[in-house]
Amino acid sequence: MTDLPRTAPPQPLLIVDDDATFARVLARAMSSRGFEVITASNADEARALTRRHHPRYCVLDLKLGDENGLRLIPELKTLVPDIRVLLLTGYASIATAVEAIKRGAHDYLAKPVDADAVVRALLDGDSSAGEDDVVDAPEAPLALRRLEWEHIQRVLTECDGNISETARRLGMHRRTLQRKLSKHPVRERPDSED
Repeated sequence: MTDLPRTAPPQPLLIVDDDATFARVLARAMSSRGFEVITASNADEARALTRRHHPRYCVLDLKLGDENGLRLIPELKTLVPDIRVLLLTGYASIATAVEAIKRGAHDYLAKPVDADAVVRALLDGDSSAGEDDVVDAPEAPLALRRLEWEHIQRVLTECDGNISETARRLGMHRRTLQRKLSKHPVRERPDSED
């Protein structure tokens, strides 16, 4: 189990997630690891709690109901310039990871994630070490379905999460796009041994 050093005072951690069960479980796990946890279920609560508590760390969900966590990152960094933001999402894509880092997130993890991984991401290293550390390029070419997923995520990010505008830019019906987005990302199959 990864913990804060025993001599360190509790570090304020803001968890922003609209999934109340996930937020409660993560809050309990992070409290047991030495963090002073506060939770918010939407962007307005997150802004208010950030102004009030000046958290050192933030675990932020990408999708907050109809809101987009990416848009909240620069606002939180304006309120607390040295806040370390970890973006979590169940819909991982390279485009979203790159956009999160550009907007000021220190790291990005795909759900499901365990508390130790969250602690490591919040405490270890600094993403300012170099642009090459942001996203590892795949060694093998991506499958066609995965490339489609990445492209859709990139356009969706460019449209600030607006489904209608994304569908228009992609030249597809809005419902078709919603169906594609409701599926989790395409997983790469491990290479079979010959």
